[in-house]
Amino acid sequence: MADREPVPDGLDGHDGRGPESRDRPTGKDHLPDVVADRYASAAMVALWSPEGKVKAERRFWVAVLEAQQRQGIAVPDGAVEAYRAVIDQVDLDSIRARERVTRHDVKARIEEFCALAGHELIHKGMTSRDLTENIEQLQIRNSLLLVRDKLAAVVCSLGELAGEHAELVMVGRTHNVPAQVTTLGKRLASYGEEGLAALRRIQDLLGRYRLRGLKGPVGTQQDQLDLFGGSSDLVWSLEQEVAAGLGFDEVMGSVGQVYPRSLDYDVVSALVQASSAPANLARSVRLMAGLGLVSEGYQAGQVGSSAMPGKRNARTAERIGGLSVVVRGYGDMVGALVGDQWNEGDVSCSVVRRVALPGAFLALDGQLESVLVVLNELSVFPDAIAAEVAANLPALAATRVLTAAVAAGAGREQAHRVIAEHVPKGEDFFSAVTTDDRLPPVGDAVAAIRAQPLSLTGAAVQQAQDFAAKAGELAQEFPDAAAYQPEPIL
Repeated sequence: MADREPVPDGLDGHDGRGPESRDRPTGKDHLPDVVADRYASAAMVALWSPEGKVKAERRFWVAVLEAQQRQGIAVPDGAVEAYRAVIDQVDLDSIRARERVTRHDVKARIEEFCALAGHELIHKGMTSRDLTENIEQLQIRNSLLLVRDKLAAVVCSLGELAGEHAELVMVGRTHNVPAQVTTLGKRLASYGEEGLAALRRIQDLLGRYRLRGLKGPVGTQQDQLDLFGGSSDLVWSLEQEVAAGLGFDEVMGSVGQVYPRSLDYDVVSALVQASSAPANLARSVRLMAGLGLVSEGYQAGQVGSSAMPGKRNARTAERIGGLSVVVRGYGDMVGALVGDQWNEGDVSCSVVRRVALPGAFLALDGQLESVLVVLNELSVFPDAIAAEVAANLPALAATRVLTAAVAAGAGREQAHRVIAEHVPKGEDFFSAVTTDDRLPPVGDAVAAIRAQPLSLTGAAVQQAQDFAAKAGELAQEFPDAAAYQPEPIL
């Protein structure tokens, strides 16, 4: 091989304990990643898979080598093509064998790629973090794009359902007890608005997410400057070309060996926010399903219980809530790295980030896949909803009766005490409040309530319809995302 290039010593950015550093059991003895294997989509798993990462790193090395060549660095004829030809020849076992010797994951992957290509030309002027930081950022950005589109699909689906059920009167609950009348469309719109806020945050994050770039062992770019004879213009051009090739518009200015881990927290905290609306929705679906008002869907052949043949669990909604806990847990892990950077960098964050960054994205992806299944298969039972409204109408109507009594001249607190006294009487509530001489006449208000419970919903219908319109605009902004169909779930 020609043009052998040593890996810099010292602060090389790795602790030698990468994912390929140990023997891994396969087949029946392999311990699976539960979230990746059971919940996340194939697209998200591919972004974070060991083989996918190796291929991304190789493409990055080739892109840097080509850019260096265009900036005047001599590269033998056919070398770039030789590297490119073996990008997809990934043998993880061979890489692990090399790492058992080097105890350095990046050095093992350099040696493997060079052996396959028959050249030793990649990684010139680079340290390990020039590779890993940029590839991780590429994974993050591509994962954010996937999350953005799936979250847009969730918001659009909620908009359709909010419009469809805008006038479906139901019991509104605070503290999980009947409070006032609302509509199912209004309830769904509330979760949709929360999801829309999270979506806009992710869009904003994508717009300002900058690449670390080729900064070298301590961030000074000394090695690249040496490679280019001290020309800062050529080094700047190289970095800009590489960033553009990865799809980034901007590169960070001054960073050390690692970019600030507060930026990772910005990403993962956005994922935590994105997980909230699906989790809140799922909790309400579970509560409504427990009252027989809705069902998350029950497919042919599905089994609710191994013991109880008639059981119909809201199991996917439960999964959504559980995955939200997982996302928040990773948020706590990444938050612990904020403000813990030593000088130009260290590797104490390595194990946390290797677990938390893919973990958070995979868990959120699984949650979004699951919530789309629930929304697609949601069954609504209007008769049961109407029966619940009728059973709770005295409590739901009490505020309207109070307002009518006060408008007719009653003292508010006296009217409040009298009306509260009659609420437990159930159906007799209405006759009681119209005949109690401690209250002014409220018969007209009572008649209107009983004839049209929708009159008790305030602006609920309009709010649901307004959100449905917003979701419609979002569907035009993201037509592919709006049409997305989730993968079949276990």
